[in-house]
Amino acid sequence: MCTAEASASLLQVEETFSACLARIDALILKPLLQAEPTDQKGKENLKLFLRLNDRFQALWNLTEENYRILKQKCSASESFCIQDIYTVWKGDLFLNLYIQYFVTFANYVVVHGFEHATKSKSEAWKHHKTVLKQFLTDFTSETSMSLALYTVLHKPIRDHIMQYILLLTKLNEVLKEGSEKDVVTSAIKEYMKLESFVSQVLDEACFTKSLWKSLSYKFTDMLCVPERRLLEDSKNLPISASTNRSDRVLLFDDVLVLIQGNSFQSFDLKLVWVDENCRKKSAPGLYGLRIVTPEETFFLSAKDPQMKAVWQWKLNQAVRQALNGKRDFPLWGKTGEGTEPPSCRFFTYVFKLEGKFKSASYEGEWHWGKPHGKGTLKWRDGRNHVGDFKEGLEHGFGICLVPRRSEDRYDCYKCHWYKGKMRGYGICEYGNDMVYKGYFKDDARQGFGILENCSAEHSFKYTGQWENDKKNGYGVWEDKDRGERYIGTWLDDHKHGQGIVVTQSGVCYQRTFHADKMVGSGILLLEDDYVYEGNFTEDLTFVGKGKLSFANGFILEGTFTNKSGQGLQTHGILNTSNEQLDDQITKAQLGLEDFPVEKRWKGIYDQFLEFIHSGCKEETEESFMGFHIQTSKELRKSQEYLFCQRGTEDISWKIEDILEEVVQHQGLESLPSYLEKALKSSLHPLGKLLKALTIAFQATYSGIGANKHLLTMAQEEIKYYAKKIWEFYQGLLRLALEQKGQLPAKHVEGDVSDQKACSMVLPLILPCFYPELFMLYMLYHEREDDLYCQGIMDLSLFPDIKLLEFLDVQKHLWPLKDLTLTTNQRRSLIKDKCFLSATECLQKLITTVDPREKLVILQKTYEEIESTVSRVVEKDYKLPMDDLLPLLMYVVSRAKIQHLGAEIHLIRDLMDPTNQGGLYDFLLTALESCYEHIQRMRLHQRENCHVTHSS
Repeated sequence: MCTAEASASLLQVEETFSACLARIDALILKPLLQAEPTDQKGKENLKLFLRLNDRFQALWNLTEENYRILKQKCSASESFCIQDIYTVWKGDLFLNLYIQYFVTFANYVVVHGFEHATKSKSEAWKHHKTVLKQFLTDFTSETSMSLALYTVLHKPIRDHIMQYILLLTKLNEVLKEGSEKDVVTSAIKEYMKLESFVSQVLDEACFTKSLWKSLSYKFTDMLCVPERRLLEDSKNLPISASTNRSDRVLLFDDVLVLIQGNSFQSFDLKLVWVDENCRKKSAPGLYGLRIVTPEETFFLSAKDPQMKAVWQWKLNQAVRQALNGKRDFPLWGKTGEGTEPPSCRFFTYVFKLEGKFKSASYEGEWHWGKPHGKGTLKWRDGRNHVGDFKEGLEHGFGICLVPRRSEDRYDCYKCHWYKGKMRGYGICEYGNDMVYKGYFKDDARQGFGILENCSAEHSFKYTGQWENDKKNGYGVWEDKDRGERYIGTWLDDHKHGQGIVVTQSGVCYQRTFHADKMVGSGILLLEDDYVYEGNFTEDLTFVGKGKLSFANGFILEGTFTNKSGQGLQTHGILNTSNEQLDDQITKAQLGLEDFPVEKRWKGIYDQFLEFIHSGCKEETEESFMGFHIQTSKELRKSQEYLFCQRGTEDISWKIEDILEEVVQHQGLESLPSYLEKALKSSLHPLGKLLKALTIAFQATYSGIGANKHLLTMAQEEIKYYAKKIWEFYQGLLRLALEQKGQLPAKHVEGDVSDQKACSMVLPLILPCFYPELFMLYMLYHEREDDLYCQGIMDLSLFPDIKLLEFLDVQKHLWPLKDLTLTTNQRRSLIKDKCFLSATECLQKLITTVDPREKLVILQKTYEEIESTVSRVVEKDYKLPMDDLLPLLMYVVSRAKIQHLGAEIHLIRDLMDPTNQGGLYDFLLTALESCYEHIQRMRLHQRENCHVTHSS
């Protein structure tokens, strides 16, 4: 058969088929469409029949259209090619229309559509039996009308498919090997699949129809859906569910149903997992399958492995097809091909049984019957949780909204979760305008955290330790309305134990607290340098026994009372023997014994220890670091961070990279630069630790907390920070070496470790704390610096030569050559020209915060002085102490450095201990001597003026 013959045969086949469809339409479909059912079932069936009629018309129209095109080509006597065989080139269109028709036809069969149709038209059909005889050769008077209709509406169409296959097969036999033969061969396979598909669809429909006929109305009313197909029945292929679980197991194409007595349970196949490797057997000699669903797990048991294998295969096929949203073509595909459905899925489910998620709707990823991956939980009461899940519980990062009952607001938790409970770092934005940023454990605030109330009514901020959702341990409370800050210990949300209160006016006191109430005696430091030791009230009124020390040295000791309308009264002794109050009293340092530095901010250190002890595992990284690491998703990028500001960092700080670099840079040459880079990064654990400590330090000592009585407390805190950061670096290094199978170095002795921290870490972290720390130094040395500044102002009035002479600088050391004169200018009046290079060098002291660099500047200043003197005497000249001090005093007076006392003491307190006794120590001592000498000069002037006025 050539292409032309095939086209002619196709034309004849299509003409016959089109005529057949026309007769079916006129004699069968149109009378049925005239039905006007009155019952609900009849109306539903009519809708299905209308859909079937639409599919029939579409099939008929396609046949007519292609028949006309082919007939026109034959009439024109044109040559034919494979493209003219439209059943080949339009194969997909033909297949889709036939599939749609038979699926809709099967739906009508399942709901007993033909039985209802012939019943309602029984009288009419009795007079039209001759019509059906035109289509059915074996039609007899005993043949039921419904069966006749069923046959008429599918047999001619199935026969037509077989004619397509026969025609294409004959054409394929005569075609030569090539692309045309391949196309025809492929088309034959698809039409054979279609024939198989139609056969399976009709078999399933009849199988399902028989089931609905056998079940009670109660079951069919709830389970019977036109599109639903029965795939297997335990009555046909025996299998039983768990003991006393069910009498019958039905597998449909969308649900698995267990029937017991008058009730049943159905399970959506999209959320059914089949485990063949279950160890449990229902009974000896039975072969089981474990069926996993979101809220229940049960077993199906077969008597032999063959039955188990068939059920397993059919279950997996049905689940896979349900997940795909369409049936296979043909329905069951090939054995062994794609039979395993994926274990990870995405679906929506409403939990029904008692439990944490009861009545909640979950939309997201699943794994073996449990939420696993990304998902969203929504409860009817308005709660919802969006985030990560693991094995059925919230695990990882998530955002949870909890409505407040009394107001139309929500508490929003942006947190890390562990096995269903908040754990690790998180942010909670409460509906009452309060915000918590810190750590959680078992759904409660635990560890270090910050709670802030941003509302206008009662603005406050707490920074410190939490335990069991309450303020417990060391913490700082700032009451912005009262303008005061509490630094001390807490118990169950109350100030409890030793505490320091600093006020905006500069008043500072330390007391013992019990449940927010002050008890016992304390020390009260007033802004005018008055010091009171004893008992006092919350409004700072003296009561009972006490001692009041005045700034002029007088001391009043006795009993104080404050009666209404009579003011403060005392009964005691006034001691006027002291000329001036001791600095140890006026500059008393608070909190040192009561708040040991190692017990402050324990919550911060604990988080880092936990992270290191866990092996710095990747799954704990975000919980510890906060949701800012580079692996964070878009959802997290929009959130706030507690310790870190996301910067444009080019460096990748993945934990495996961090541990690798720690090992690479453990040498003394590269270690300082590595530490500097790590501490500057908010993505590195050490940088995160530094940022946390910076926030804690600022919460304590900035603003209201800037009080001279807290200087030593702040200073030792910074030194301890350096020590802890060094310890954590050592911990990271040990962990990295252990993971590489290398032995870590022997543990460093305590004193040596402290020296390392001070020399290597302290200068790197000091810039973070410098503004607050230097403010404390300035306040502490305010009186001395005032005297010094006034002395500097007095000395600045002197011209250079007069000042050198006044300071007893030997004349042969004067750099007179540097005094270049202009017209009408006298040498004795020139200022700020001598030792200019040394002066400019010393002025750089305030440009750095690093004590090491400040000492280097001091050394360069000394070298500049010595260089200038050597130039004057025209030989190398090593300055003895007697010559150095006057010259250095000259340079200091000309440099006019503000707060020099604060600078000197900061350097002295924070310098590397290894520099003690060396050149740096010597130069710093010389600078201190100059500072003190300038103060004494001014003090002597004051005393002389006082004596003159007195006389």
